[in-house]
Amino acid sequence: MLPFPPLPRPIALPRGGGLTLWERWLSAAEEAELFDTLTHELPFRHDPIRLFGREVLQPRLVAWVGDPGAAYTYSGLTLAPLPWPPLLAALRPRVEEAAGAPFNAVLLNWYRDGADSMGLHADDEPELGPDPVVASLSLGAPRRFVLEPKRKAARSDRVTLTLPGASLLVMHAGTQAAYRHGVPKQAHAETRLNLTFRRIVRAGS
Repeated sequence: MLPFPPLPRPIALPRGGGLTLWERWLSAAEEAELFDTLTHELPFRHDPIRLFGREVLQPRLVAWVGDPGAAYTYSGLTLAPLPWPPLLAALRPRVEEAAGAPFNAVLLNWYRDGADSMGLHADDEPELGPDPVVASLSLGAPRRFVLEPKRKAARSDRVTLTLPGASLLVMHAGTQAAYRHGVPKQAHAETRLNLTFRRIVRAGS
């Protein structure tokens, strides 16, 4: 852990919800250990998903970790949870404390380089409940992160952040209802692992 509490930066969103960003939430040693352990020990998948009526390979690798029964479905793909690795299990209560919300699962997205990406979307699937809180932990290279209002708005309402390695971003209640978010392609970007902690409300926990 860091020798002093990192200072959070609240970020207001004009269309509802809000963000809190810790730009250095983990120590460099913790970040390196997590990245190395998770990328070597978890069985990451490269599955096709359904977009606009056709199947395409996801432009990234994914793994889904969670409590028993915490299955997750998005874009026509259903993921059964892998058991929590010890490092992730130990990290979960710290993320919950920072976010002020309980979590029972985490989606890991491995962006191998700048050609891997995540299209604009909202984490608003039924199993996440009506107003979810999502905590996003970044490991590795920094990447751009964009939020765009779901309803047509002025370009000035678009929010663009750079999330460095070891940062924690909490998307508070109301954010998923008002905004879509994504990770665009980025030339020359190096490898990055992103962990988004969620609560599956049908998992019984």
